[in-house]
Amino acid sequence: MVGKRERPVKVSGKPKHSLDVNRDNGKGKSSNGRSASTVRRLKMYNTRPVRDSKGKVLKHDLQSKELPSTRIMPDRRWFGNTRVVNQKELTFFREELQNLRSSNYNVILKERKIPYSLLNDHQKQARVHLLNTETFADTFGPKSKRKRPKLIACDYESLAKRADGSQDAFEEKHGAGPSADGAEHEFKDFVRHTMFEKGQSKRIWGELYKVIDSSDVVIQVLDARDPQGTRCYHLEKHLKENCKHKHMILLLNKCDLVPTWATKGWLRILSKEYPTLAFHASINKSFGKGSLLSVLRQFSRLKSDKQTISVGFVGYPNVGKSSVINTLRTKNVCKVAPIPGETKVWQYITLTKRIFLIDCPGVVYQNSDTETDIVLKGVVRVTNLEDASEHIGEVLKRVKKEHLVRAYKIGDWEDDHDFLFQLCKSTGKLLRGGEPDLMTAAKMVLHDWQRGKIPFFVPPPKQEDEESDKPDKASVEQMLNDKESENPDNGDGDSVALIAIEDIVKKQQIDEVPVNTDLFSELELKGES
Repeated sequence: MVGKRERPVKVSGKPKHSLDVNRDNGKGKSSNGRSASTVRRLKMYNTRPVRDSKGKVLKHDLQSKELPSTRIMPDRRWFGNTRVVNQKELTFFREELQNLRSSNYNVILKERKIPYSLLNDHQKQARVHLLNTETFADTFGPKSKRKRPKLIACDYESLAKRADGSQDAFEEKHGAGPSADGAEHEFKDFVRHTMFEKGQSKRIWGELYKVIDSSDVVIQVLDARDPQGTRCYHLEKHLKENCKHKHMILLLNKCDLVPTWATKGWLRILSKEYPTLAFHASINKSFGKGSLLSVLRQFSRLKSDKQTISVGFVGYPNVGKSSVINTLRTKNVCKVAPIPGETKVWQYITLTKRIFLIDCPGVVYQNSDTETDIVLKGVVRVTNLEDASEHIGEVLKRVKKEHLVRAYKIGDWEDDHDFLFQLCKSTGKLLRGGEPDLMTAAKMVLHDWQRGKIPFFVPPPKQEDEESDKPDKASVEQMLNDKESENPDNGDGDSVALIAIEDIVKKQQIDEVPVNTDLFSELELKGES
């Protein structure tokens, strides 16, 4: 019997297969082998799961060996409502929540645990029971009944009378229209140049709502010279109605251009509605920086459920939003300029590990301002004005004569044209042939107005009883007790944060505010003139 021939086996010890780990790793000149790590990786690609005849995975090297238990523990609480509240307690809780929301110094903690679906009684979502009004058999089918439709008015005269009555009721409720304000509004020029609509485009409003949606705290920067004129009531109403969980702070910037008594008066008045702070933006010599940083730290303590909080800065153009951010960072992180419209898009700036700042372009809100009001609020760049001299008359009305005499060394003038004529002569702004360059002189005056070289401010309304301006201590203590009763676990930290914010706002009404004394006389600084 002839035996089978055995295949010769090489016993040299050198592996030849490309997937052998012990093979040469290719360090030689003529070798193209794979390294051990490459071989292990290629073998990993070839792993396949072990399946049964039905295709179910029985074993897989990359699958976890310990599978979690997916069985739900049976409990009677899954099938019954264990938290029951009667109608009387629900009504009482709604009233208490509404009272707390009415004050901007109160903060609702742990909002996710509040059943808003029970507290918000939406009448719009109430279902209409049509079958109770009219049955299906009376409307459709062989026994249907045709009814005469209920009309509001039978004829044209009754309809016109009803429309007049509804218009009168609307005017009594919301006030008369612009035609009833006076004769000056009847001939208002509604066709304006596009430059007077700066800050009202859809892109700018989109940037504003991006900042609002991304912010936990919204700081509205106001010009201390005219706080009510640079305030946005539309934004405040939007936050109260749609963003109740966001907090707002009013910041009076450029307080160095206003006497101390005026700044403190505005602080007392505005603090009734929102926490209000005075501020002077300057990297080297600032005022209010410590107070603002302390308030932001307290808000970050209130938002302890979040890792970071975002603070958005909104307001009119040229009120100093970017300058405030640079002051908080103590370096130039935002581009600033004494002209409106320098910030084009929103941008994030890191203040601390927990606090981020958001800069927003200046937004102008629709109101009944004239073109002169828009220019004097700093919305329009003076260099783009076609006729700057037509706005000088309002400047002469708002600024005291003694300030203009001290600033431009002009003794007396008859009207705005005479004032510009004398200013051109004194400053040498002349055209060919000795003609006065009224346009250049007018732009120079408007530049000085926007940059604060001409002193002007709106005084706060006088308060008869100044004791009523101070916050009520008992009400603050009651608010803190309510917070502690609602959140006993975190009551101490939240109460300390609320007390700290209240103390910071009170302290600024006592502190001395820096003022540029060269702009005002001694009587104006004391508030006697």
